[in-house]
Amino acid sequence: MNCPYCLSEVSEEAHVCKTCSRDLYLFKPMMMKVAELEAKLAAIPSTEAYEFRIAELEHILEEQNSKLAKRSMLSWARDIALYILVPLCLLLLAHWLITVVYDTKMIYLRLVSMVVPLPFAYYLFKSHSHKLLPWFIGVAFLAIASVIGMSWITSMVDRSPVWPQNLFEWKEVLEYSASIAFSFLTGMFLGGVAYASKKRIRREGLVNSVLTLASLNLKDGGASIKNVHGLMKTLQEYGGTVVALGTTAVSIYTGLKGIIGS
Repeated sequence: MNCPYCLSEVSEEAHVCKTCSRDLYLFKPMMMKVAELEAKLAAIPSTEAYEFRIAELEHILEEQNSKLAKRSMLSWARDIALYILVPLCLLLLAHWLITVVYDTKMIYLRLVSMVVPLPFAYYLFKSHSHKLLPWFIGVAFLAIASVIGMSWITSMVDRSPVWPQNLFEWKEVLEYSASIAFSFLTGMFLGGVAYASKKRIRREGLVNSVLTLASLNLKDGGASIKNVHGLMKTLQEYGGTVVALGTTAVSIYTGLKGIIGS
């Protein structure tokens, strides 16, 4: 505290200023209040401190966003390598073994081409949800790159053209590409159904509690909420299965049409 007369510093216990010898008794409560307010004011951060803290938090946020962006890019690169490039390499390897090394029937290659992409797509979409458009583009790349790559391997052996030379060859290329694409799409739908089923099981306890509570109010009605929910769940389960079976049928048809017809 400071003396109100001479402004010299005095202790909190003093009743008389040692410098000017004035009585501080009447001013003591006011001086203690002023000292308390000065302490509170000193404890309040300045504007510069707030600005520094805001800048520090913004820097931390930018670092976190940068890490998330890098992690997202690494995740995309890993998924593309594992679920697009690995099946592509396996399909090209199968083509080389079946047509070049063992020179066996082409139907085996078509069957392998319909089987290989499916489990990769299934495990991709079973793990967590994905945006469909990028993977539709990935499916198209896998199908086209596989067929063109197989044609390139064949051209290295018998010196045939890599690209189709007439309308019939283009039709075969498109049908073969479609069989590979629909195999991958089948795995996508099956994986999506499995992921949705896993999510449904997690929230089933909460949904059942809500339905039980609602059924108490509608127990005399003809169509209860529980029955409606059961119907919706059944349609959801079988809807994905029907779509998957449809894409499987298309994959088999497009893959074996040319061989069986010939």
